[in-house]
Amino acid sequence: MEKILDRFLRYVSIETTSDEESESQPSAAREWDLLKLLRDELAALGVEVTLDEYGYVMAGIPSNIDKKVPAIGFIAHVDTAPDASGKDVKPQIIENYDGGDIALKGVPGLFLKPSEFPEMLRYKGQTLITTDGTTLLGADDKAGVAEIMNAVQYIVEHPDFRHGPIKIGFTPDEEIGRGVVKFDVARFGADFAYTMDGGEIGELEYENFNAASAKIHIQGRNVHPGSAKGKMRNAILIATELNGLLPVEQRPEYTEGYEGFFHLISFNGSVENADIAYIIRDHDREKFEQKKALMTQVCDFINVKYGEGTAALVLKDQYYNMRAQVEPHFHVVEKAVKAIEMAGIKPKVQPIRGGTDGANLSFKGLPCPNIFAGGLNFHGKMEYVPLQSIEKASEVILNIITLYAS
Repeated sequence: MEKILDRFLRYVSIETTSDEESESQPSAAREWDLLKLLRDELAALGVEVTLDEYGYVMAGIPSNIDKKVPAIGFIAHVDTAPDASGKDVKPQIIENYDGGDIALKGVPGLFLKPSEFPEMLRYKGQTLITTDGTTLLGADDKAGVAEIMNAVQYIVEHPDFRHGPIKIGFTPDEEIGRGVVKFDVARFGADFAYTMDGGEIGELEYENFNAASAKIHIQGRNVHPGSAKGKMRNAILIATELNGLLPVEQRPEYTEGYEGFFHLISFNGSVENADIAYIIRDHDREKFEQKKALMTQVCDFINVKYGEGTAALVLKDQYYNMRAQVEPHFHVVEKAVKAIEMAGIKPKVQPIRGGTDGANLSFKGLPCPNIFAGGLNFHGKMEYVPLQSIEKASEVILNIITLYAS
C-alpha cells in the first residue's frame, strides 16, 4: 500500500490555485491536472468513477454487507487559496521535530517559530511537513484528498473490511466560494457526508460563518495638485476614510470563537479610482445581517459627503451557517465524535471560523459536518502539517465507515 506521505507530496506538487476573477468552472485550467489524476488513480484501484464538465470527481464503492445502511460520503477540494502562490511547492520534511525554530530555506532568514506559533510544540517528536517559505503548502485541502484516497486504497486492498455504500467526491474552487455551486447531490448518492477540510487534529465542526463579500469602487477626481484646493477628491484617501468608519474591534486580528468580523482583503488605488474588497463573517445570522447593513450605511455616508456615485457597493452572500441543517441529523456528529475517540484522539467540537463545501452541501440537502485534515496556518508560507495528523484523519474515515456498517 502506498505511503500516505508519498501520496500527499505528489498532490501538493501540482499547482491548483483557483481564480476568483474567472467565470469558468473550474476557475483555472490547472485544477484539471489534479482532478484528472484523481480520476485515473481511482479507476486504477478498480473504483467506478466519473469526472464531469464542471470538475467534479464522483466515485462509489458498493456495500459488502447484507443489511441496509446509509450511504456515507467523504469530500475534499483540490484547489488552493489565491492568497499565496501554489506553484512549484517545495515541501520540507522535518523528522522527529525537536521543538525549535524551523528554517524555511527558500527565503534566507525566514523561520517557522514556536514563539510565534506555540501550537508547534504539541508536535514535538513528530514529522512536520512545512513550506520552504516561497509558497503555501497546500494541505488545505490536499491533506484531505490524500486522507480520502488512502482510505479508499485500504478498503480496496482489504476485502474483509466491512462497509456500507461509500461515496467519494473531489471538488474545485472551494477557496473562492464556488466549490459546490453545480454539485449534483442526487447523482452523488450519499445520505450523509463529511468534508475532510478542517484544521488541527481532533477538530470537528458543524457550525460555520455566514459569509458575504463586499466590493467597493471609489470614484475620485484628479486635479493638478497645484490647483487642487476645493476640487480634488483623492480616491485613496476616501477609501481609507471608509475603512476607518468600520469598527476596529471587528477585524479578524481582534476576534475569536463566535465573534464575526469585517476583513479588508484587497486595496488598489490611485487619486482617480480605488477598489477595496472585504469579506464579512458572523456565526449569528442576525448579527451577520447587521454587518451587511452597516457596510451599506458606511457607503451611503460617503456618497452623502462626497456626492452620489462616489462609493459603488456590490454586496453578495456566499454561504450560510450549516448548523440548522445538520442538527436534525445529529447522529452524523455523534458518529464522528466516536470515530475520533476510536483513533485515540480527544475531539474538539467547535465552530468553523471560515466555511467549507459542507456548508453549501448541507443547504442542498446533504448534511455534511467538517473533520480535521490536520494542517495549520493555512493560506500562507507558514503553513505546515504533522504527518501523524494526516494518518489519523484517514483512520477516522475508516472508523466512521465501520460505525455505520455496525
